[in-house]
Amino acid sequence: MISEARKYQAFYTKSTPIVDYMVSKLSLQASDKIFEPCGGDGVFVEAILSENEFAHIDICELNPKSVEILNEKFSDCPNVIIRECDTLLDTELKFNSCFGGIYDKIIANPPYGAWQDYEKRAVLKKMYPELYAKESYGLFLYRCIELLKEDGILSFIIPDTFLNLHMHKALRNHILTTTQIVELALFPSSFFPGVNFGYANLSIITLSKKSNYKECLQNVFNVVNGFSEVEQLTNIEDEHLKTYSFKQEDVFNNPDHAFLIAENSNILKLINQSKFKVGDIADCVTGFYSGDDKRFLQVISPELKNGKHYNLVNAETINSDYKNNPDILTGIDGHQHFLPIVKGGNTKYLKPESWFMNWSKEAVLHYKTDKKARFQNPKYYFKFGIGVPMISSSSITASLIENKLFDQSIVGIFPKDESLTYYLLAFFNSPTCNKLIRTINPSANNPANYIKKIPIIIPEKSVLELITEITKNIVDELKAIGRYNENEELKIWEMIKQIYKV
Repeated sequence: MISEARKYQAFYTKSTPIVDYMVSKLSLQASDKIFEPCGGDGVFVEAILSENEFAHIDICELNPKSVEILNEKFSDCPNVIIRECDTLLDTELKFNSCFGGIYDKIIANPPYGAWQDYEKRAVLKKMYPELYAKESYGLFLYRCIELLKEDGILSFIIPDTFLNLHMHKALRNHILTTTQIVELALFPSSFFPGVNFGYANLSIITLSKKSNYKECLQNVFNVVNGFSEVEQLTNIEDEHLKTYSFKQEDVFNNPDHAFLIAENSNILKLINQSKFKVGDIADCVTGFYSGDDKRFLQVISPELKNGKHYNLVNAETINSDYKNNPDILTGIDGHQHFLPIVKGGNTKYLKPESWFMNWSKEAVLHYKTDKKARFQNPKYYFKFGIGVPMISSSSITASLIENKLFDQSIVGIFPKDESLTYYLLAFFNSPTCNKLIRTINPSANNPANYIKKIPIIIPEKSVLELITEITKNIVDELKAIGRYNENEELKIWEMIKQIYKV
């Protein structure tokens, strides 16, 4: 049974500065016909009525309890029409959106990630075939853009994930080619204390409907971020805020129409104009999953992070000769059938052998046939390459995969020219790489598809050989004494910075 909170995923906008900012962006007129597609507790409607008590406002709300509250709250307002309905599926709204829209202004804090049963999800996929149907806020934004009249204005508070994530490419295309963005404000979700959105950052997008494709692309808009407190929304000219201007055509021409926001314009040039990306010179793949790690995975020590949840490996069961086994992908006979596996965790250059996977013939057969297991990209298992954790902390990190197994929390990077491995290892541990990946994808996630997009510059031979040599020395020091000379690392970082000029 899905809880009501999960079903509706309604986070009510209790912040006065946010409400005031969004209402101010609508440029309200006395004759406006206004729509609130997910009425909630009516906070936006109250703010609008305080400016124009006779505003004509239509409210849709799916939650029956919220509908009761809205009916009671606006019982004395004949100009406020409340309907209990699903904005995404309602036939009346669908009809109105087919004829150029009927609303002058639309404002909302739509549900984020609201649960949709599989039957409804199938309907939504059919209605919105290009959109990511699992994420409700994108569907609300698309539907409401269609409900706007020409030059009508919309202001939405939504997670910032639509700006970069690959799954929202079609939504970005729709925004950039059918609207003119007025302003985009980016701020942390901590501005809503006590509410766990599941998103680190939120945004308020204000846009105007425009049917002329060329006029849309010629539009220039501002992105405002650097907010330290919510009250700054009431003074968008605050000198402590960072404001960037973008032409929609430039955003449209970015890879996947992504909103790439960076202080250094050279970073944007690199991403858009570099001759090669990581995906051109290396294969980037996701690793293995047993389907039941508690059963198949063992640990060298319970002192390791999360180690106490797993059985200790018996040293006598560890196979140290597996690299010479040509049939390794079919499993190992005998009791020495545990192999080292590279897992996630932000460790640079080299991970100690701490985790071991059961690689017996019986276990491997299970991995290949079990529905939960992921025996994916096996031709890269036990190859020499680099592992980048899918989830990082403040900075991306990378460590060697020395002909070992690697799990699905790792993106395995295997250069087509193996001589580039140590250079790439240095690059992926550098602040320069971190700037690039955080521009391409500001979240802490590093999926393979985003790593492939990172610009790569191969330096002249002498520089390449020097970086390779220093990086090899770092790895050798880690193997010998468990630490390395950080001054050597700083040298590498400076060389990479000079190569990329960012």
